[in-house]
Amino acid sequence: MVWERIREMIIKELKQSLREPRMRATLFAPPLIQLLVFGFAVSLDVDHARIAWMDQDRSAESRELREAFTGSGRFEIVRWLENEAETQRTLDQSEVMAVIRILPGFAADLARGREVPVQVLVDGSNSNTANIVANQASTVIRQFSQTHLETLARQKMVGRAVDRPLRAPLPTVRAEPRVWFNPELKSRNYFVPGVIVNIIMLVTLTLTSMAIVREKEIGTMEQLMVTPLRPMELILGKTLPFAAIGLVQLLLVTAAAMLLFDVPLRGNPLLLLLASVAFLTCSLGAGLFISTISNTQQQAMMTTFFFFQPAFMLSGFSFPIRNMPEIAQWITYVNPMRYFMEIVRGIFLKGVGMEVLWPQVVVLTALGTTILFAAALRFHKRLD
Repeated sequence: MVWERIREMIIKELKQSLREPRMRATLFAPPLIQLLVFGFAVSLDVDHARIAWMDQDRSAESRELREAFTGSGRFEIVRWLENEAETQRTLDQSEVMAVIRILPGFAADLARGREVPVQVLVDGSNSNTANIVANQASTVIRQFSQTHLETLARQKMVGRAVDRPLRAPLPTVRAEPRVWFNPELKSRNYFVPGVIVNIIMLVTLTLTSMAIVREKEIGTMEQLMVTPLRPMELILGKTLPFAAIGLVQLLLVTAAAMLLFDVPLRGNPLLLLLASVAFLTCSLGAGLFISTISNTQQQAMMTTFFFFQPAFMLSGFSFPIRNMPEIAQWITYVNPMRYFMEIVRGIFLKGVGMEVLWPQVVVLTALGTTILFAAALRFHKRLD
């Protein structure tokens, strides 16, 4: 193996890739679009919920509950409803995310110490948003109930012992939840690290498959085959430039995540770089394999799409793998994006190191070696 020939092949490939408009678009457009969309536009957070209020009790206690909702900072009452027909029409037209309904006898039941229901009618067309709004509304109602019961109990104690001052507060049990790794529950911190996986996979997979097929289309593959280049030198010359491009994009997106979107990088950057190299062997090997079964760039693009889309959906980027059907969970074990997604999020958000991520790194390395070897073997036979 002569490294001078490989170097010249790498220089030639970089020049050819950067000179062609289609390849430049493939190189810069997808990373930029994904980063902007998932960084700015895509969000699962619900910080400001529009709700409607239906008060059928019209008491001081129901007004206190209403003030508890508006004072929480998470809800805005935009509609006041009077009957069931208005409630139905408001939810049908998606004017609000939820309707809070106070039933008649709310204040009287509170005074008697009874369990008082408060209806929270949530628009479930978006299940994630509905779940968040329902949980937030339940939290406000629970806090209101606790405050009211404590006040009522104190009043009863004072009434029984007027001559004895209340010296100690009532004993209560209170939950104090703590969220690790993402205390503010920002979906941006969850999505942006996953974009790194998608960008590296999509760009390197597409560029590798198209670069080799392009040689076939324009008729220069035969010229390369009659040169002193050996098959392994040709493979390295075709894949190493895109591996370098993938690493450069890794650095750029990581810097943008930290500086532009304020996503924390709590782990070791060198471990992230090492895992990226292992993942690149998977994506480059897959691109090389696609190039051996495609005759035109259009075929390569379509094959890349049909390969990338299922891998993306089964990577855990948007949907937890444990929530998938069992057969889909088994398929994810041969999906390199699954392991790299766990590594990237573990390094960014949890700050864990090799002592925790070594199983993912080992499996990713084994998959990458197997895919790249199989693709190189098939490519070698195709040249022969």
